[in-house]
Amino acid sequence: MIERRALRIAVLVSGRGSNLQALIDAMQAGELPIEIVVVASNRIAAEALRRAEAAGIATFALDPAGYADRLDYDREFLTRVAGYAPDLVVLAGFMRVIDRTALSPWVGRMINVHPSLLPKYTGLKTHARALAAGDARHGASVHYVTAELDGGPVIAQIDLAIEASDTPESLATRLLSLEHRLLRQCV
Repeated sequence: MIERRALRIAVLVSGRGSNLQALIDAMQAGELPIEIVVVASNRIAAEALRRAEAAGIATFALDPAGYADRLDYDREFLTRVAGYAPDLVVLAGFMRVIDRTALSPWVGRMINVHPSLLPKYTGLKTHARALAAGDARHGASVHYVTAELDGGPVIAQIDLAIEASDTPESLATRLLSLEHRLLRQCV
């Protein structure tokens, strides 16, 4: 019998970490054969770092303000991530575009969860943009990270109907649990 080791995951975050928490919960419940080896952030005060620490996961934060340019920062940040030897890097609310040169060694091993049905609504304010466009459906995508903002090949998507009473906030709230499920399935 071949023993399979857990997939080593690094999670990059910038904010509250609800997608991270979904992965932590699935890992701790034995639902996903993963080991989150590090949670890294570009924001020292990111709530997601506290979630990781509470789960006993290694963390680090690196402030981009101290770097001459984006490439220098991204190289240092990803060098630190590489030190944890992840098999897969998951961007879960990581609010930075990674420089093409620094990203190059990670292509095919880095995925992102994005709150829209790509290729629609890359970038920010996706819920408001879907409502403003009069879309009947909205959703989330998990895609491979490339140098193009939210432009890498889509792995999978999940969607829901937009309700007449939806606001950007209510739509975001209704989508979040589906986004969590999608990310767990893709990982």
